[in-house]
Amino acid sequence: MLEPARLPTPLTDCTDEALARVGVELRLKRDDLLHPTVPGNKWRKLAPNLAAAVEQGHTRLLTFGGAYSTHLRAVAVAAGALGLESVGLVRGEELAGAPRNWSLRAAEAAGMRLAFLSRSEYRETAGRWASDAGMEAALQRRWGPGLVLPEGGSNALAAIGAAAVPAELPDLGDRDVVCCPVGTGGTLAGIAAGLPPGARALGVAVLRGGAGYLEGEVGRLHRAAYGREFDNWRIDHDHHGGGYGKVPAALAAFAERFELRHGIGLEHRYVAKLLAALSDLAAAGAFPAGTRLTAVVTGLPDPPDSA
Repeated sequence: MLEPARLPTPLTDCTDEALARVGVELRLKRDDLLHPTVPGNKWRKLAPNLAAAVEQGHTRLLTFGGAYSTHLRAVAVAAGALGLESVGLVRGEELAGAPRNWSLRAAEAAGMRLAFLSRSEYRETAGRWASDAGMEAALQRRWGPGLVLPEGGSNALAAIGAAAVPAELPDLGDRDVVCCPVGTGGTLAGIAAGLPPGARALGVAVLRGGAGYLEGEVGRLHRAAYGREFDNWRIDHDHHGGGYGKVPAALAAFAERFELRHGIGLEHRYVAKLLAALSDLAAAGAFPAGTRLTAVVTGLPDPPDSA
């Protein structure tokens, strides 16, 4: 069985001198502590999808991800705990014969069967299956029948799951901005939908070149989940650090300084980019004095033995 989530997750004050000087507060919503094996936004997005899979009688989950995908690991663990099979379609056929990195090893150890696709086939397959019934049928013929989950787990049910985050934040109002990293848009879509009037959401894109596309994805998820769009959110596209999975030296140095000041280990590919963006934006005067930022910590740092 899958262990229950530890809800609500804690709120930690992380305001430092640089933010205080411009009148901005920062607190962390510690979703990295949400679940021992399916942490952060992955649990929030997966939980309603897992419930649907069980209710519909599926015995297998099929999904997509890159070489270091937290989503693949989370699906593998959650499926195994529920007695379901799992198949992960991995971007990069060159990885098939290479030694497994720590992330793919963990997915396989949890019982996931990995299949490696060329980058072009991956783009075609991951991008088209949801809108092409023939593609979904082909996936199930090739890897077995089951519930197909999108890359990153972001679908209508995932957005509804992520909408629970604002409900755990007391006294949200006009001065509040709830912030999260954005890879596929599901967490931001849910947070924006769950906010009370006056509060706003800010997403920080972790991939390069996503302007327009990511906004379209968030709008699509809102329509799918709620039958309407919301206008209380925006995405910053200037703090991706060079692209998806890239961690430049300046970002790593920022993360190290933050960890030393606050005693909290940071995941670098998403969470450190979010916090560095908030620091830069506050210093540039992007937030009025009195703003309270809540940064959602969506995942855990890589393990020490992540070679």
